[in-house]
Amino acid sequence: MALTTGIVGLPNVGKSTLFNAITQAGAESANYPFCTIDPNVGIVEVPDHRLHKLTELVQPKKVVPTTFEFTDIAGIVKGASKGEGLGNKFLSHIRQTDAILQVVRCFDDENITHVHGKVNPIDDIEVINLELIFADLESIDKRIARVEKLAKSKDKEAVAEFAVLSKIKEALMQELPARSVDLTPEEKKIVHAMHLLTMKPILYVANVSEEELLEGTNEHVEAVKEYAARENAEVIVICAKIEEEIAELDGDEKMAFLNELGIEEAGLDKLIRASYSLLGLATYFTAGVQEVRAWTFRKGMKAPACAGIIHTDFERGFIRAEVVAYDDLMAAGSMAVAKEKGKVRLEGKEYEMKDGDVVHFRFNV
Repeated sequence: MALTTGIVGLPNVGKSTLFNAITQAGAESANYPFCTIDPNVGIVEVPDHRLHKLTELVQPKKVVPTTFEFTDIAGIVKGASKGEGLGNKFLSHIRQTDAILQVVRCFDDENITHVHGKVNPIDDIEVINLELIFADLESIDKRIARVEKLAKSKDKEAVAEFAVLSKIKEALMQELPARSVDLTPEEKKIVHAMHLLTMKPILYVANVSEEELLEGTNEHVEAVKEYAARENAEVIVICAKIEEEIAELDGDEKMAFLNELGIEEAGLDKLIRASYSLLGLATYFTAGVQEVRAWTFRKGMKAPACAGIIHTDFERGFIRAEVVAYDDLMAAGSMAVAKEKGKVRLEGKEYEMKDGDVVHFRFNV
């Protein structure tokens, strides 16, 4: 599924360093604003221990993990919604993403320039969030101007849209994001095509120094956590510089380095999974001697639609799905034993796929 999270932040907060670590793509990184003008796009594997366990169980010829896409967007500055610092171009790049990962500088370093001359993560967050709000207000006002006359003439669809737009505008005027507005599924559909920036789910990434990563926090991080809690957003604490070094190591070297630092898991693994979860994504598996593979799907999708992720013919000619939960399969030790114990179920078109399902689709076209 072609879903992407956009990495945003002020200039020089560590966005491109983080992107390098995520994708090992070598995105340009420098100590001056607007280094990144065109968005860099990278694909990264989603870490999942279940895939490794299934591989050990099945011993396939090929293993294919599921992947996730990150887009590194240039640093946003105050006035971006009015075109400052190539802002309109950058905001259009954010509009094309499905979620926002906002990198916040939570370290002090006199050798790395801060665009505002001082490190204040809350000010930094509010600069970006306000620019997104201003951009959404402009979009909302333009749309209201188009539908208001129709709404006054009692056009049913226009009346419904005008009501939703008015609710969102009221929140934006109070400097609250569109996602904070309590909308029904029908109301969300009405504004979906507008791709409002502040409607996108957000994850804050507190970028700290190596020393502070080992300590676990600092006053900047605590301030970001307090801010994020007010909008029910998650905060991941990382040191982008360390993560970039870790990304260059292989499996054994990576584990040795993490052990040396006293860290159980790379911050990027947490970040990738958090980004994956942010979009309401889950994983199902197909497992055979030819291939063990992880597939991404949206939570709530039914079996035929999930089959269609593999191939449109699978969805068009869907008959049924043979499903076993990952935990049940691992406890049984083999698919044959899982079937003997009645753990393999036959599910039809109305079955809602679950994270960790190991499935074989039956179809006919």
